[in-house]
Amino acid sequence: MKYYSTNGKAPLATLEKAVVKGLAEDKGLYMPERIKPLPSSFFDRIQDMTFQEIAYTVADAFFGEDIPSDTLREIVCDTLSFDVPVVPVTEKIYSLELFHGPTLAFKDVGARFMARLLGYFNKKENNNRLVNVLVATSGDTGSAVANGFLGVQGIHVYVLYPKGKVSPIQECQFTTLGQNITALEVDGVFDDCQALVKNAFMDEELNHHMKLTSANSINVARFLPQSFYYFYAYAQMKKRGLAENLVMCVPSGNFGNICSALFGKRMGLPVKRFIAANNANNVFYQYLKTGKYQPQASVQTIANAMDVGNPSNFARILDLYGNSHEAICNDISGATYQDSQIEDTIRECLNQTGYQLDPHGACGFRALQEGLSEGEVGVFLETAHPAKFKDTVDSIIDGEVEIPSRLAAFMKGKKQSVQISREFADFKSFLLSK
Repeated sequence: MKYYSTNGKAPLATLEKAVVKGLAEDKGLYMPERIKPLPSSFFDRIQDMTFQEIAYTVADAFFGEDIPSDTLREIVCDTLSFDVPVVPVTEKIYSLELFHGPTLAFKDVGARFMARLLGYFNKKENNNRLVNVLVATSGDTGSAVANGFLGVQGIHVYVLYPKGKVSPIQECQFTTLGQNITALEVDGVFDDCQALVKNAFMDEELNHHMKLTSANSINVARFLPQSFYYFYAYAQMKKRGLAENLVMCVPSGNFGNICSALFGKRMGLPVKRFIAANNANNVFYQYLKTGKYQPQASVQTIANAMDVGNPSNFARILDLYGNSHEAICNDISGATYQDSQIEDTIRECLNQTGYQLDPHGACGFRALQEGLSEGEVGVFLETAHPAKFKDTVDSIIDGEVEIPSRLAAFMKGKKQSVQISREFADFKSFLLSK
């Protein structure tokens, strides 16, 4: 399978190049040249398949031409060593719990898959040149990538995060690891971190000095595997007899997550439609309403992992739908919520159903409450464990969220981070010194 750039000015790339480089030479995002539809027989029996069996079938459609089947199966099974169950919240609304992995966030799936795939390519290439992974995070990406790559030979990870704008528990998950993980505390917002990463990939001197790749959702090995759990969620709902008019709602920041869902739909996933739930950073919501995409500076909210003012993966969505606003609106609707609405939703959901939402899942739950039509059933993505936002959630519910033991272990470590400005010259100078 070859991969082309969304900007259309870079040469076609192999999977290996797309994964290792992350970003195309023309600053576009890589897209697979074909999206293979899955056979109807797969959907006929999907409810009887395991998560790993479903994921391997999907992975084979994307990567089977480039990765030996035994190796791909091993990567999939090693990645998905945990469950992602669908659980009922109300009669018509279900939660896809994506916080049962090592760092208690949905990004464990894509990050672990990418770490193993990059490790395979690095071993296959059989050279001693260190691969340097650059990743910008607004919250959970940093911890998922850092832990996915922790201790992987031949790879060093640099996590860039906005100072004071991720939760203390999230920060602990990638600043306390040491080994081959370096945390860079940027004096700015997430968009500044993302810009530093993108500029690094485009800098000729840096790329000559060191081998760079990205683990953000701009990387095909990060966002494509996220489609696995949409198929598995459908399978679980089909097993319940509730898959006929299924709506899936995705809390959305950089839009890699919902982009992978749209790839799944193109492969035949029988989901009726999708809702992209935004916090106050509602650039995509405004695009759906007006047809005009106008990036803005991000604003800080209590759903911090969605604090993105210029979502990278919007370019992929445009490409997937041939730049047709009408076609996009046929498959996706939008919702946007202020902090006060998110707080109310968390409080009311807990009081009325006993289910504890995190701030991001709250956007998804509320969008389904307000957006389901007669006869529809909804599944929203509970993208991270509420304990990762403990201070925020505790203050909302006037109580205490219990911290899982896996999360408590991170909090015992000593913070190790390097403070840098938002200026690319400073970031470049730091990397050149390595």
